[in-house]
Parts: sequence; C-alpha cells; structure tokens
Amino acid sequence: MESDRLFVRLYLDEDVHVRIARIVRGHGFSVRTTRGENMLGATDAEQLAFAADQGHVVVTHNRTDFEELARQYYEEGRSHAGIVCAVRRPPRDCATRLLALLNDRTASEFENHLLYV
Repeated sequence: MESDRLFVRLYLDEDVHVRIARIVRGHGFSVRTTRGENMLGATDAEQLAFAADQGHVVVTHNRTDFEELARQYYEEGRSHAGIVCAVRRPPRDCATRLLALLNDRTASEFENHLLYV
C-alpha cells in the first residue's frame, strides 16, 4: 500500500453514477470506474481485489456486501485502500458529500477503513 500518498484515488463500483466520477475529477481527484476498467459484471469480491491491487478506494452503494468484504479482509489480515459506502442520492449530492470526505482525509486515513457518506 502506498501510504505516502496524500490524496486518495477512487474506484467507483458499477452501481455508482458516472456523473459522480466527472464531478470528483473536476476537483482534481483521480477516479476510475468499472466501465473504464472493463470490470462490468465482476463480483464485489473481484471489484475490491482489483481496487486493492491498484491502491484505489472503492466507492459503492452496496453497503451490505462491502461491509461483509471489509470484515473478511480484516479477519484474514488483508489490506485494501478503503471502502466508502454512499447512500443513494442524486449524483451532485453524493459527489458533494464524497468531496467533503476526500478533502478531510489523507490516503493513509482511508486504508483498511469502511466509511459512509
């Protein structure tokens, strides 16, 4: 894990609206999407493993499955760059809440954490 990075890099799960990616990128953050990475249809476990390998924080609306994956990673001593579970809101509202979180923490403060917006 690259704990010397200041800013997080995001990976938006396929259920997160692509408009959120555009808004967050417009504020200078690196954002990848499942569509852009040819990961559409991959399981949640595959999504998290991909993001972890790339050092990206997963942003998802799928709270239940990703809470379970976070628990599994913890119990197995595996690391990930972080998981942000976002309540379904209009893209602008969701992006605003996400940006508040991103502007308040360094990349290392996301590592192995499950956060909510």
